[in-house]
Amino acid sequence: MKKEVKSVLILLLTAAIWGFAFVAQRVGMQHVGPFTYTGVRFALGSISLLPVIYFFNKKNSNKEKVIEEADLKTTIKSGIMAGCALFIAASLQQVGLVYTTAAKAGFITSLYIVLVPILGIFLKQKTHTKTWLGAFTAVVGLYLLSINESFTIEFGDLLEIIGAFFWAAHILLIDKFVKNVDAVKLSCVQFATGSILSIIFAIIFEDINITGIMQAAIPILYGGILSGGVAYTLQAIGQKGAKPAHAAIALSMEAVFAAIGGILLLSEILSVRGYIGCALMLLGMLIAQTENRNN
Repeated sequence: MKKEVKSVLILLLTAAIWGFAFVAQRVGMQHVGPFTYTGVRFALGSISLLPVIYFFNKKNSNKEKVIEEADLKTTIKSGIMAGCALFIAASLQQVGLVYTTAAKAGFITSLYIVLVPILGIFLKQKTHTKTWLGAFTAVVGLYLLSINESFTIEFGDLLEIIGAFFWAAHILLIDKFVKNVDAVKLSCVQFATGSILSIIFAIIFEDINITGIMQAAIPILYGGILSGGVAYTLQAIGQKGAKPAHAAIALSMEAVFAAIGGILLLSEILSVRGYIGCALMLLGMLIAQTENRNN
């Protein structure tokens, strides 16, 4: 039991790091464009995982070379595919943050928790009744959070909603690939892929300058090293000792920490309607996970 509690606490710390990353992303874009921020952030995330890979390679140095070469090819191929999905999801999230708050972005992005089992239907995965109930509850919450009285949705919220589908697709890809390759190496390659694609788009659409990057150094370092390498490693450690349902619920708290960060650090304010929407979305996420806990 103590191991389970410790693991859940580690996952809550991971969720907190990811949640406050929404604040870092908004602050960072006061100095650089969204693609520049994402490009440098992912580059740092990829580099920060290299020491972890080196450490685990030393522990497993007795592997046959042929197996390592085959594993490397599969890892690179899988990492590039996952990295493309990551790039689209992160780009939509980052651009959306220009037009919406960290709190709303955090809750809308967290819809992937409900979307993953729903999209899994197309992969012939079983979806339970409570998942549909959770999805309905979350959608009602999303309506209250994002749709105003004139039945229109803000541009930033729309981008975050579309991005949530790509985050869900990204998770399904990772779930498929991680069964055949090392998770840390896969993450390193996907971060590198996302960084390259982001920098290409930044060169095309943005004015990249060193001064802006230096001014955004702290948010970029937070987003790249803490939210990338450190949080990913903590997630891997936490999930080893926690039940899948408990892990998912702990990580879903990312949305709550995003809201807390937005309120405390950016002085963001939501309407009563918005707070009710956030509460319903969180409830929907938790309902969707209770079926897994009972299985």
